[in-house]
Amino acid sequence: MTELHTMTVAELAAALRSRQVSSVELARSFLARIERHQADLNAFISITAEAALEQAGKADERLRGGDAGALTGVPIAHKDIFCTAGEKTTCGSRMLANFVSPYDATVVERLRAAGVVMLGKTNMDEFAMGSSNETSYFGPVRNPWDPLRVPGGSSGGSAAAVAARLAPAATATDTGGSIRQPAALCGVTGIKPTYGRVSRYGMVAFASSLDQGGLITQSAQDAALLLAAMAGFDERDSTSVELPVPDYAAGLEQPLKGLKIGLLKEFFDRGLDDEIERHIRAALDVLRAQGAVLKEVSLPNLPLSVPTYYVVAPAECSSNLARFDGVRYGYRCEKPRDLLDLYQRSRGEGFGAEVKRRIMTGTYVLSAGYYDAFYLKAQRVRQLISNDFEHAFHEVDVVIGPTTPTAAFELGAKTSDPVTMYLNDIYTIGANLAGLPAMSVPCGFVQGLPVGMQIIGAHFGEERLLNVAHRYQCETDWHRRAPPGFVA
Repeated sequence: MTELHTMTVAELAAALRSRQVSSVELARSFLARIERHQADLNAFISITAEAALEQAGKADERLRGGDAGALTGVPIAHKDIFCTAGEKTTCGSRMLANFVSPYDATVVERLRAAGVVMLGKTNMDEFAMGSSNETSYFGPVRNPWDPLRVPGGSSGGSAAAVAARLAPAATATDTGGSIRQPAALCGVTGIKPTYGRVSRYGMVAFASSLDQGGLITQSAQDAALLLAAMAGFDERDSTSVELPVPDYAAGLEQPLKGLKIGLLKEFFDRGLDDEIERHIRAALDVLRAQGAVLKEVSLPNLPLSVPTYYVVAPAECSSNLARFDGVRYGYRCEKPRDLLDLYQRSRGEGFGAEVKRRIMTGTYVLSAGYYDAFYLKAQRVRQLISNDFEHAFHEVDVVIGPTTPTAAFELGAKTSDPVTMYLNDIYTIGANLAGLPAMSVPCGFVQGLPVGMQIIGAHFGEERLLNVAHRYQCETDWHRRAPPGFVA
């Protein structure tokens, strides 16, 4: 039998159903790998071994009793931004370092109901603010392909864990590229669904109109299986959309003949690494060989996505993080002199530098005299970007381009220059501003480091994205490659 850690979610699920392996054996195998490699990667904030083995035992009972679903007994990890009952939910921050949630996020609840086993909570940029996973209070995550380089952020712990085969899949969140960017830099598959497709209930908020829960997996097939279990309407989330969830796995094999692919002019402009462009164009040739048709499209307002995002997102973060005041829960400073001192020192000591930077930026753009000049204008440009995408999808079925302008950079290389760091999200932010589904799939290597191809679709077009990604992965093996130090 193939080594367990190299198998995909789909393969593990089949092995569990055929009784080739038990869920307890699976959980023990992955927990052992996490213990062996955690010091090297720092991919996890907490490892829930006892709970995992208990859940795995119950999954085995269901499997023996014939009461199992498609995912029963499969182990996964959760990004530490999703509330998990009885376990810590830290958001990578000192502010919540000891917070134990009294309830499950909807995503966790639904996957638990589907029978998955939680291995632990993955490391992340503090409150999901970062593009390199270097802002975590618990230390940076390291890229399994080169431990001296970043894994991308903010879902870097999830991406590193899946890339190193410490977990077959992990939940993640995407506010401006935080699923797709680390997926690209770590050589795994990441999907951000349409805004409203996956409930945000119990997902600690950064920027409420942009945040969306999703997945990091080895393959598009795995993403299809897990997304079907976690997506759908939730009355507890006012932004959740009441639409039926398709059987994503059923549509994976649909032929690509006649598929119209938009080659986004702005994605191939200056700043893109030449080798990455070569890999993207080679991937497009694979799709064209299956009958897809390429057409160049333009989104003239897309170059404004970065400045627009870095007005809208900090404004919403300033509002959302106001609740962390040292009074109700979370970090509280020692011996405050008065209420004002309690607020100031609790927030000053509890938040890291990047979170403070974004809170102050957001407070500034929302302040009297600046609201119209910055926030209102940014919202108008956001609508123009959304309109550009809408016009493009009248002509094409999906838009394809690079996920990141470069491969993974070295740890510490950009921490002193926030603007340069922000530009890493230049290709991913537009999909969040427009609320569109998007994913990244591995498509090659540059100097031994993974490269990602981004696929963007129309609203609620996840089924088509997964289909395109799967058909590409049927013809290539980039997604099956593991970092050399984590093969065995």
